[in-house]
Amino acid sequence: MEQDLTTGSVFKRIVYFSLPYLLSYFLQTLYGMADLFITGQFYGVDTITAVSNGSQIMHMMTVIIVGLAMGTTVTIGHSVGAKCMEQAEKIIGNTITLFMGIAVAFTVILVALVKPIVVLIATPQEAVAGTSIYLLICFIGIPFITAYNIISSIFRGLGDSKSPMYFIGIACVMNIALDYLFMGAFHMGAAGAALGTVCAQTFSVLVALWVIRRRKTGISLKKSDFKIERAVIGQVLKIGIPVALQDGFIQVAFMIITVIANSRGVSDAAAVGVVEKVISALFIVPSSMLATVSALSAQNLGAGKEKRATDTLRYATVITTIYGVIVAVLIQFIAENVVGIFTSDTTVVTMGSAYIRSYIWDCIFAGIHFSFSGYFAACGKSYIGFLHNIISITFVRVPGSYLASKYFTDTLYPMGLAAPAGSLVSVAICVTAFILLKRKSRVAQTV
Repeated sequence: MEQDLTTGSVFKRIVYFSLPYLLSYFLQTLYGMADLFITGQFYGVDTITAVSNGSQIMHMMTVIIVGLAMGTTVTIGHSVGAKCMEQAEKIIGNTITLFMGIAVAFTVILVALVKPIVVLIATPQEAVAGTSIYLLICFIGIPFITAYNIISSIFRGLGDSKSPMYFIGIACVMNIALDYLFMGAFHMGAAGAALGTVCAQTFSVLVALWVIRRRKTGISLKKSDFKIERAVIGQVLKIGIPVALQDGFIQVAFMIITVIANSRGVSDAAAVGVVEKVISALFIVPSSMLATVSALSAQNLGAGKEKRATDTLRYATVITTIYGVIVAVLIQFIAENVVGIFTSDTTVVTMGSAYIRSYIWDCIFAGIHFSFSGYFAACGKSYIGFLHNIISITFVRVPGSYLASKYFTDTLYPMGLAAPAGSLVSVAICVTAFILLKRKSRVAQTV
């Protein structure tokens, strides 16, 4: 299972590693999109809003867990690059112990807070019951959602991005089948969407554990590896906490925007919910590059190959920029068709089309700062990603969305522009930080 990412063509390594991750991310995103699509086939705007609001909360929880797990991916990558497998085993054991504790704590706390959360996000009255039951079921399933993402982070740290793709692919197929069963045949509404997601994710974890037991992974965990060691956990959390906070604040910004949309009425709320799902799918390349750059750069930095780590960042930014331009231009011509896949409500289609036409330009700039954030994480400086996102969200994205919603009540187009504007600020900060780091490195080498 272990793969050496420190040799060979940098571009080919990026492509070979990122494609399975890209497909994994797309399949994971397809969870939410499938829920919303199938919901739209059987139910009205109120249930669509319930599922979109509930899945937005769950997506926020998932990205926080994935962000924390980035610390595992990077620290394992450093150990693999340095050919220190005993340390990698210790990191894996400590990660499992730590995250299972976190998962149980999250479950207990969030189940108790379902009603306050539904009120906090200003859920339209028509969607309150559906959102509440959706969140309750998903919160109960958090240990399984956490387990899948931890297993995936371990595999990627070892250089294997294919196995997580297979696990999530199986779960995705199962989720779609269960959605049709629970929502179509059993008429369970939002509860059916949540139950399908949790059951499918649980099944993917069981498959992953079965595969690990049967396959020669190159890792041999001992009982002592599961005993918490402060130094090991400190390494993981030093990188993971800033990434989790960064991703968490991004999702908080999305939730604030959801609250703003909810306050405009159920049609605008449904439009924003649909577009957020589409955007999540279209952001698969930028998101895959964040994980790819962090994993590849971590191994190369662990092996002392700094130039290869920098080349990884350079190729990743070129790939994401080209992809972003193509997607952004294409959406300008097919916006109504894309939004119309999820609903036939003309008001939702009109408002959603305007919103996605402006929002989609963020695909260009987000890809760039995602790549930089992956590089900074690999360097052990994930706090830079946290800082640029906080600045972007606090001073541009959230206030821009609020002001646009307040002064442009008949369209969502200006509100969508807040996202690319915020990402432009992040890009500027990332480029400046990268230049300063390189300058500091050169000065240190000459001393």
